[in-house]
Amino acid sequence: MLMNTHEARLDALRKELKTRGLDGFVIPISDEHMSEYVGAYAQRLAWLTGFGGSAGTAAVLGDKAAIFVDGRYTLQVREQVDGRLFEYQSSLETTVAAWLADNAASGMKIGFDPWLHGKPWAEATARALQAKGATLEPVDGNPIDAIWADQPAPSPAPALVHGNEYAGQSSEAKRSQVAEWLSAKGLDAAVVSALDGVAWLLNLRGTDVDRTPVALSFVLAHADGTAELFIAEEKVTPELRAHLGNAVTIRPREAFVPQLQALAGKKVAVDPERSVQAVFGVLSGAGAQVVEITDPTVLPKAQKNPVEQAGQRAAQSRDGAAIAKFLHWLSVEAPKGGETELSAAAKLRAFRDESDLLRDLSFDTISAAGPHAASPHYRVDEESNLTIAPNSIYLVDSGGQYLDGTTDITRTVWVGPGEPTAEHKDRFTRVLKGHIMLALAVFPKGTVGAQLDTCARYALWQAGVDYAHGTGHGVGSFLSVHEGPQRIAKASGGQAGTGTELLPGMILSNEPGYYKAGDFGIRIENLVLVERREIAGAEGEYFGFENLTWAPIDKTLVETALLTREELKWWDDYHAQVETILAPQLEGAALAWLKEACAPLSRG
Repeated sequence: MLMNTHEARLDALRKELKTRGLDGFVIPISDEHMSEYVGAYAQRLAWLTGFGGSAGTAAVLGDKAAIFVDGRYTLQVREQVDGRLFEYQSSLETTVAAWLADNAASGMKIGFDPWLHGKPWAEATARALQAKGATLEPVDGNPIDAIWADQPAPSPAPALVHGNEYAGQSSEAKRSQVAEWLSAKGLDAAVVSALDGVAWLLNLRGTDVDRTPVALSFVLAHADGTAELFIAEEKVTPELRAHLGNAVTIRPREAFVPQLQALAGKKVAVDPERSVQAVFGVLSGAGAQVVEITDPTVLPKAQKNPVEQAGQRAAQSRDGAAIAKFLHWLSVEAPKGGETELSAAAKLRAFRDESDLLRDLSFDTISAAGPHAASPHYRVDEESNLTIAPNSIYLVDSGGQYLDGTTDITRTVWVGPGEPTAEHKDRFTRVLKGHIMLALAVFPKGTVGAQLDTCARYALWQAGVDYAHGTGHGVGSFLSVHEGPQRIAKASGGQAGTGTELLPGMILSNEPGYYKAGDFGIRIENLVLVERREIAGAEGEYFGFENLTWAPIDKTLVETALLTREELKWWDDYHAQVETILAPQLEGAALAWLKEACAPLSRG
């Protein structure tokens, strides 16, 4: 019997491992920068297995293999990955380390690429294998790369200068801030591995990764305010050289390891959440003193300066107009029954493309009709594409990468001409109540995201329902749509960021939801900015949220009897502001639709 493509690839990998004296290998979705989204050259898991999600890992042994995904991809992995080749495993119920320990025999050598895994993962997996008498072995050169004949090369696109008119602070000032941090801690240098950290620190952007405007590069930041940028030479333009100046030494990407080795005897800060195991191994092997600590760019990057805040407001206004045009178009066309998930996503992209400041989407649009809306991270393709049926729910989660800001918005709408059911309206309104409660939250300095998460779930919990994703993630400034360290989510599960203090200037999403498997899904998402609140007689500092996202929420799905007077006031005030901001950007039928969508909500 002939082998299919992925069976042949798995067979080739096993043969390659055998030539290297390895009994197994672990393949994550990752790159040398621990990125959430990776370039085409780093899509090794997709090439081997066919899995197209954004998070997952495979483990391959001589006689069996498994693929690990979280709850977002339970259905997708079964559609895309051959269950005869890979066991389906839930990463919420087990770990790669536990599976390997259960299935590896004494004496086995399991390979891993130290440029694709973090130090905590490597240490935990090595311990689990050691208990079985097996070992975790770093490989020199990824075995997937050795058998992937048509593997794309890393992007050669030039790095781009991000001007101070958008950044709001010069690279020199940022490097000085990092230098002060290093000096205060008695450190000589910091490794900046995360691509958005490099981009923020040096005020550069790029097109090397879809949906995230970054350039493949590393930085060594020094305590004297200088820095070294490691980047492929073809990506360096005269404009970039002039922008960085003499205090930033530009070196070839392959010089990164030798320069790490040159830090022998120095105290070097490395972030274990954002730097791969190889960086720790090289530094330790060279005799450097490695200090595990959060990357010094993370917190200042998260706290947007006044220019970045103003840019975000402008981007949100522009994006809101595109959303309003789309929702108007959808209200006219979808009830006819001729539109699909793909055609709707394309139409929304066309409306965003009307702005000359748009550079990309901020993630692949989640265009989800009917039962697909019940999968929070559903991604449409030609095979899964559904018609948006009349008399059903349609959910669209999307965003844009504008030069002055990154957007992320979800709207759930009822597609007529009939009326939604009582269940649809109840669930939608409970999600809305959670969204409003979080939007109105006032909290003291020191509050962390986990403490606010209950606000968004309270009305759902009263009905005995919940949702399985976080409530809010950080958002970058023309950078990553998922930015740490801040996060609003349940404290359980060890999710990074839920214990991070919320500080002025941080941007987060506010996105409670409800999902009924196989039937429908609801999510309402705006972005918010943490701001100071002046309260008469307040004892200490207090904060609240400035709303950033402006687009109508579908009143057809609201059960007004469930809303309090304060919630009704929020709705009316919010939509009055939506009309004020968006009306000047619309005309004709779209403007008339907006005015009707923003009319005050009444109990009658």
